[in-house]
Amino acid sequence: SRTRAPPASSSSTTSRRPSTPTSSLPATNSTVESLCVALSNGGFGPPAGELAGVVPANLLPYWYSTDQFSLELIFHRRILAHRCRTADPSAAAAFYIPFYAGLSVGKHLWSGDAASRDRDSALLLRWIKEQSPWKRSNGSDHFIALGRISWDFHRSGNDGWGGSFLNMAGMEKVTRLIIERNPSDKGRRSTVSDGVPPRTAAEVRQWQRFVLNRNRSTLFVFAGAPRPQVKDDFRGFLFKECKRAGKGTCRSLDWWKVRRQNRSSAAMRLFLDSAFCLQPKGDSYTRRSMFDCMLVGAVPVVFWRHSAYGQYEWYLPGSGEGREGEWSVFIDSREVKNGTVSVKEVLEGIGEKRAREMRERVVEMIPRLLYAAADEGLGEGMQDAFDVAVKGVLRRFRGAVVPAA
Repeated sequence: SRTRAPPASSSSTTSRRPSTPTSSLPATNSTVESLCVALSNGGFGPPAGELAGVVPANLLPYWYSTDQFSLELIFHRRILAHRCRTADPSAAAAFYIPFYAGLSVGKHLWSGDAASRDRDSALLLRWIKEQSPWKRSNGSDHFIALGRISWDFHRSGNDGWGGSFLNMAGMEKVTRLIIERNPSDKGRRSTVSDGVPPRTAAEVRQWQRFVLNRNRSTLFVFAGAPRPQVKDDFRGFLFKECKRAGKGTCRSLDWWKVRRQNRSSAAMRLFLDSAFCLQPKGDSYTRRSMFDCMLVGAVPVVFWRHSAYGQYEWYLPGSGEGREGEWSVFIDSREVKNGTVSVKEVLEGIGEKRAREMRERVVEMIPRLLYAAADEGLGEGMQDAFDVAVKGVLRRFRGAVVPAA
């Protein structure tokens, strides 16, 4: 697929490594069926009927349970319908590589066979290097969407985790739109929503009004899975912080105590009722939950800078500009652990007026954090995550500085 630069007039979450709909074992009817369900509806997944009574009734039919690794399918669908797509390579300003690298490596992540994790990627690069557009640029005007975190593609040698796609010869100049990058990876980033694919700008505005006017009865919340087997597990510290703060100030949700099919509705109710949501590291720096809570108007509280800052500049006001405080709170995890800082005291010190301003900023950014269900986008000049990504790629190829959100 080739995308020309659009005219000048022309934005849940990120990734952890739990079990996925695929595995390293031979495919069975159940795993194939699970994957098919997860990738149904153009990658958005099955309808999220469990959200009945949580979201406005007229929006419920368009909410889906989106798998966190489905970005590649969602992105490809939108590329195919892009108004500036051309079949003429000589007229193209950028070349999209429609390869589902995340889905490919996901089948073999828990396999001891490194070759199986790299096979599809190696075949792709062998083929693409023979194409005329690639030969002209050596991939410098090519880009790809990757639906897993950077670590899953950065294996060195035959030992270690993941595939080696991003370390393969030929990938040096390709721009990567990845759900979470390694701090040393220069590829650009993208985000995935948690089943919030609106069809129109009007639906987004309705949702923004709904979450902005919501009565936030709890100061802060935390949803996560404690790991008592991990020494000094930071999630355990946060559960204790929440308990000390008291139920009137903090509420927590232990994933192990909630049935899997009820987790989306339980988390959404929790986030909708809270002003702030605690977002520690997960299996990687950025939990998908950070974007889940922002999509419902809660202000994220991060404890590692790389969880949010310098990671998603095209979508969120970036670091180095003094703008992180517009939409988030940073508390150093080390200070929480050693007891020199109280999460409750920090958040209470922000004040109601400032908290409202931060929530307004978060709600303003919502369109940039989701993907429209309509092939043509949201319309009315409202940019979703796909629009932001493509615009950023094209500006990058032109050599222009891509402004932060």
